[in-house]
Amino acid sequence: MAASVTAKAALGQQTTPSTTAKPPAPPVAPGPLPWMQGLMSVKPLPMTPLVPDAVAQTNADFFTQRQMSTLRRLAQVLQPPYKGHPGAVEAGAAEFLDFLIGASPVDRQELYQSGLDRLESEANQRFNKTFEAVDFDQADQLLRPWLRAWMSDHPPTEPFAEFINLAHRDIRTATMNSQAWNEADRRAGRQPQSVDLYWFPVDPDLRRADPAKMRKNYKKDSKN
Repeated sequence: MAASVTAKAALGQQTTPSTTAKPPAPPVAPGPLPWMQGLMSVKPLPMTPLVPDAVAQTNADFFTQRQMSTLRRLAQVLQPPYKGHPGAVEAGAAEFLDFLIGASPVDRQELYQSGLDRLESEANQRFNKTFEAVDFDQADQLLRPWLRAWMSDHPPTEPFAEFINLAHRDIRTATMNSQAWNEADRRAGRQPQSVDLYWFPVDPDLRRADPAKMRKNYKKDSKN
C-alpha cells in the first residue's frame, strides 16, 4: 500500500507543469531603419565648405617687421653663398628661425628680441642708418667685437655676445639643413648631407665620409 502511494506521488510530480518563467521575447526593432534598407538609399548630409580663419586664427609671425629685416641682414652677413651652396637668405634661414624662436622657451625668445633690437639701435647710433642698410664693413664693425670661440652648449655669458654667437650657430645650422642646400649638393653630384631631412636640428658634419665608401670599408672589415 505504501509502495502504491509513493508511485502515485512520483507520477504526480512528473505531470505537474513547471512554474519556471519563460525568458522574455527579444524586442522588435522599430522600422524601417537605414541599415535595413541599405546604405545606397540613405542620402548623405550636405557638406558646407568652411573658411579656415573661421576654425582657427592664422598664426602671426613672431618677430616684428623691423626685427625680421634685421635678422635677414644678419643672416646674409654671417652666412653668405659659399662654393656653390646657397646663403642663409636663399635658404630661407631667417623665416625658419622666426618659426623656431616663436616655439622656443621664453628666455630664448627674449634673447633674440633684445639682441635684434640692440643691433638696430647700434646701427642707428654709429652709422645713422638701419642695420638692414649697413654694408658689410659696417656690419663687421658691429659684430666682430662680440664673436667668441666657445664650446658646444657653453655660449658666452654676456647677453649680447650670447645672442650674436647663438644666432651665428642657428643661422648656419638652418642654412646647411635646408632643402636649398640639399639640392645644391645634388646638382653638384655630391651626396646630400641631410639625406632629405630638412631643418634637422643637428648641425651636419661636412667632413663626414661618403656613405658609399663607408659601406665598402665596412664590407672589407667584415671579411677580415
